[in-house]
Amino acid sequence: MSTFKKRQLSFILKLLIVSGILFGAHSYVLYQFASSVEFFFPLWQIYAFHFVVTLLFFSIINYRFAAGQKNIINLFMILTFSKIALSIIFLLPFLLSDFENTQPDFLNFFVPYFLYLFFEVYAISKFLQKA
Repeated sequence: MSTFKKRQLSFILKLLIVSGILFGAHSYVLYQFASSVEFFFPLWQIYAFHFVVTLLFFSIINYRFAAGQKNIINLFMILTFSKIALSIIFLLPFLLSDFENTQPDFLNFFVPYFLYLFFEVYAISKFLQKA
């Protein structure tokens, strides 16, 4: 189980760094180019959602891999579809609202979504290559 803990702590540290950089860059871009735009979701809520979901799903895959299950492709696919479902649930108040300017909010959500997904896939494939 020590390899599980090592991978987990390493991933948490990397995720914190990536999240900080992405959040800082995203905040700066919004401050410079969209300071007059009103958003439905605060940026911190979007990043908190992505951080928690990415950490949770990586932890599940890491635990299953450490427990001896070497074929985790199916689990990864199920978790990816679950991530899509959770994203829809997260966006449901926004989708059901009468908010007029929707494009900036969709970009605010889905640009980090795909960046976090890329980071998650990269991290998982990295530790699977070492196994």
